[in-house]
Amino acid sequence: MTPLVPVILCGGTGTRLWPLSRASYPKQYWALAGDGDDTLLQQTQQRLNGIQGLQPPLLICHEDHRFIVAEQMRQIGVDPGVILLEPMGRNTAPAVAVAALHATAHGDDPLLFVLAADHVIRDAAGFRQSVEAGRAAAEAGQLVTFGIVPTAPETGYGYIEAAEGVSGTQSPVPIARFVEKPDRATAEQFLASGRFTWNSGMFLFKASAILAELERLAPDVVSACRAALEHDSEDLDFLRLEREAFAGCPNVAIDVAVMVRTDRGAVVPLDAGWSDVGSWSTLWETATQDSSGNVLRGRVISEDSRNCYLRSEHRLVVGLGVENLVVVETDDVVLVAHRDRAQDVKSIVGLLEVEGAPESKAHRRIYRPWGSYDGITEGERWQVKKIVVNPGASLSLQMHHHRAEHWIVVRGTAVVERDGQEQLVGENQSTYIPLGCKHRLSNPGKIPVEMIEVQSGPYLGEDDIVRFEDRYGRTSTSLHHQSSTAIT
Repeated sequence: MTPLVPVILCGGTGTRLWPLSRASYPKQYWALAGDGDDTLLQQTQQRLNGIQGLQPPLLICHEDHRFIVAEQMRQIGVDPGVILLEPMGRNTAPAVAVAALHATAHGDDPLLFVLAADHVIRDAAGFRQSVEAGRAAAEAGQLVTFGIVPTAPETGYGYIEAAEGVSGTQSPVPIARFVEKPDRATAEQFLASGRFTWNSGMFLFKASAILAELERLAPDVVSACRAALEHDSEDLDFLRLEREAFAGCPNVAIDVAVMVRTDRGAVVPLDAGWSDVGSWSTLWETATQDSSGNVLRGRVISEDSRNCYLRSEHRLVVGLGVENLVVVETDDVVLVAHRDRAQDVKSIVGLLEVEGAPESKAHRRIYRPWGSYDGITEGERWQVKKIVVNPGASLSLQMHHHRAEHWIVVRGTAVVERDGQEQLVGENQSTYIPLGCKHRLSNPGKIPVEMIEVQSGPYLGEDDIVRFEDRYGRTSTSLHHQSSTAIT
């Protein structure tokens, strides 16, 4: 049996799910579906369990998200085959090309199962049955895609027309054509015909087969990706694509580059409770609702409210006598929108970006390879942060010219290095880092270290960091491109 390698595409910012999903921490890394704590990325990997010949996944993400991806895979006990880092987004055709080139680099030719990291599929067993139904066709060299059996005349999705009816079958059917998002009347005709499915963006094919079609139909994509891989660099557990070569790659989807033009395409109907979680209203529609039609997440009280999506990440949210609303509370933003206007959230993000508002791209909590920090409050010459350092992790060895720091440990035990001298600092203990002191904080324990940091000085910008050592391969020059509230 041909081995099957999942290729999980982790790109995209999901701005229609703002304020939860932002560029610094997009929707695929949040627990949005189901009642558990698993994120959409983790669910994507876990629903593959039980597929025959399954190999470790190949994940492709933006370089800024590499430690988020690695940590979420570690949390579910998955050791990826490789995490490929894109210096910038170039759509799905380059991502698939890079995956195929990497998979065949040493003479192997596995099946590649291309998946988005941000989809919801409620029937995991039915999903796996559809994958197995497409395996033989993919092993024979066909390019298999999975078409979602439509439940309504949806105008927000592209469609796939099969050469024959697909009702009641899971077998691969030759593809007649791809159709862009239709109007309502056309979508109704599609449903009545029994030959159309929604384009899910999931694919199954042999690495050599998709590579051959890419070479034939989009050779410029393959050449740019080959150059990016030939000059790649290892970065800890990651493989970083060469920036200049990848920047020269065309920005094109695999559907456009290959699938609409190939004569080797086949579609497998998939009826497994699929959703691309494209908006808050979609999330409300696909989630389990209470007797009043509400979806409640977090610290929420609902009284005489109907058909609402109410979500709290921190503070208590109360819905009293309201209907058809989306209310989402985060650490720095509260969104209140009519469910019918949920798609328009993306335009609000655009306005914030024009204004240069930090809320458009990042949360108050910022994630780093060693943990996270959260800005609590600040004044003219001081600021206070909560810092969480993961077990076994360490901040860089650094010093500051213009600020001093007080560290108070409130949970766990930290090792603090100051000018070459180490000390253990436990709960309810503190230490002082004077201006100009070369220092580092590490967590040698089994639980996260939680610490309150008080910074004081005439200048608190993060370009006042001189970094001497860093286990994560970061350099001091990179700090000039970071937020003024970053901690490294």
